[in-house]
Amino acid sequence: MKHFLAVAGLVMMMAPASAAPGAEAARAPRVVIDPGHGGSNTGAAGAVAGLREKDLTLAIARAVQARLVARGVEVVLTRDGDATLTLRQRVAQANRAGADLFVSVHANASVERIQRGFETFVLTPAGVDVDGRALRSETGAPRPGVDPAVALVLDDVERGATQWEAADLAVAVQRELRAVRGAGGDRGVRQDAHHVLLGATMPAVLVEVGFIDHPVEGKELATAAVQAKIADAIARAMLAQLGVTPP
Repeated sequence: MKHFLAVAGLVMMMAPASAAPGAEAARAPRVVIDPGHGGSNTGAAGAVAGLREKDLTLAIARAVQARLVARGVEVVLTRDGDATLTLRQRVAQANRAGADLFVSVHANASVERIQRGFETFVLTPAGVDVDGRALRSETGAPRPGVDPAVALVLDDVERGATQWEAADLAVAVQRELRAVRGAGGDRGVRQDAHHVLLGATMPAVLVEVGFIDHPVEGKELATAAVQAKIADAIARAMLAQLGVTPP
């Protein structure tokens, strides 16, 4: 929630007079978790027959949700079933919810089926400045009582101000995953213009939890025990970023 400080002064200047002082600060932390793919978009096929990326990501997202809710965090899933959503709809949900964090969960795959490991992505500078601005009318955050032109500027400011915190979150996710999955699988924090992150007005990352098609790692990802460890890791990273004491 540190990104709030970067725009607090400007927001206060533009807030309607009827806004209750401290109302936003009093609410519980709120996050949006995005289970990648869904519906007709099944994602990558797993090494275990019948395992699809859309099912794995939903299972992990629900497990992360349960862990965060237990710590008093409000959690919104972009989908809580087998629904087809566009990438724009996902980030727009996060902006409308006024989320403090946005995490999109995915699983990787490779042509050779020999790659393995986990990695976390943040947007490139161009993704924040150029691509994000191009989409801002589609994914803007609701700002009651604020002039629409000013609201667009506030969105731009928030998108830029959140990137250092997104990088912190990505590092935390990698650190926690390394603790439960081993240092050998750590592929690091990377930058890319992932469309599901474009236009987010809060710290937003995309985590690839492993290679679902790898003959060894893919079978591990199909197990409830490994999914639980991954959910633990992601939840701990998010709690730390929110300033909530992890269990």
